[in-house]
Amino acid sequence: MHGRRLCTIGSCQLRNVIIRLATPDYQSLMLPVLSALDEREAASLTDIRSEVSGALNLTPSELAELLPSGRQSRFANRVNWAAIYLSNAGLVKRIRRGTYQITVTGKQLLATGPQRVDLNTLQQYPQFVDWWTGGQGKVGTVEPIGPIDSIETPEETLSRAAEQLRLELEGAVLDRVRDSTPAFFEQIVVDLLIAMGYGGGDSDMGRVTGRSGDGGIDGTIREDALGLDEVYVQVKKYAAGNSVGEGELRNFAGAIDAAGTTKGVFVTTSAFTKAASAYVARSPKRIALIDGKQLARLMVVFDVGVRTRTRHEIKRIDEDYFESAAD
Repeated sequence: MHGRRLCTIGSCQLRNVIIRLATPDYQSLMLPVLSALDEREAASLTDIRSEVSGALNLTPSELAELLPSGRQSRFANRVNWAAIYLSNAGLVKRIRRGTYQITVTGKQLLATGPQRVDLNTLQQYPQFVDWWTGGQGKVGTVEPIGPIDSIETPEETLSRAAEQLRLELEGAVLDRVRDSTPAFFEQIVVDLLIAMGYGGGDSDMGRVTGRSGDGGIDGTIREDALGLDEVYVQVKKYAAGNSVGEGELRNFAGAIDAAGTTKGVFVTTSAFTKAASAYVARSPKRIALIDGKQLARLMVVFDVGVRTRTRHEIKRIDEDYFESAAD
């Protein structure tokens, strides 16, 4: 019934456009969300998402697509924000945790048979204008809290910006590592492994050996206080495009074997050939490979060679707090 209702209010054309997209943007979801609430007493966000996804013929892969944070599906996030925007326009209202109800104003809008409901539509409602501009005036007279033509939710915009900054930082970190001396590169890798928890996170458990030559060991990490178990480290500071081959991994495995241990970490600022990766996969030795991109990512994650300049917190309503107060 509700799937048919989506078409009777003139959203069939919207539907034909939306299903060509990987995941409809949150503005394109406003009309389907509003329609899903029509002629219902109330509906949970879970039910709304289910009805909207069915009406738009979204595939399992589209529904499973995650935000860059990996903590929520993109579709769920966009439905949630569509409901939030509709609520701030007074078209729907939140009656309890995660549950919405269409308002008289919302029903009146649907009765006009809109082809689309988006931020431009919501500007017709003073309640939304007041919220959108932070109570500073009419849209167009002051700087709004976000772009009126945005297709991203605020969380998506923040995630995308954070991802771009992360990639730029990782690129800069890798450039600095490539510009460092071989000795300092060896120290960087030992510091990173300690920061990752090897040797119990104790800097005294890691050391740069300073050996050179094929098959040589550049550093060691003691995993216990007596040094009965060690991880051997070799590094290769290569330019991009000069990959580490199978021969170098064979030599490293031989050095590990000669030292009487079974664990090793091979780190390069470039990449590994397929043959090198295949050799490690079938080798009886436990050898971890870290290429340039992964090295930069790990250095950023474990704060080696980087520091936090600014931290932004995203806070949410504590629903349990307010619900307990209402009891």
